[in-house]
Amino acid sequence: MDTDDLEPVKAKTEQKNLEVMSIEALGEYIAELEAEIKRVRTAILAKEKARDGAESFFKK
Repeated sequence: MDTDDLEPVKAKTEQKNLEVMSIEALGEYIAELEAEIKRVRTAILAKEKARDGAESFFKK
């Protein structure tokens, strides 16, 4: 079984209306998205490390 099967399915969030946002607000939005991308990449690396450790343990 894949661990992804255990995670709840989330509905997609609505996209923000970029037309009504100011340039400053758009810049802040980009910074938020970049921070979230960094957080997700860190989580992926941690999961890959855990998976690799488990695979190496069970291959012995």
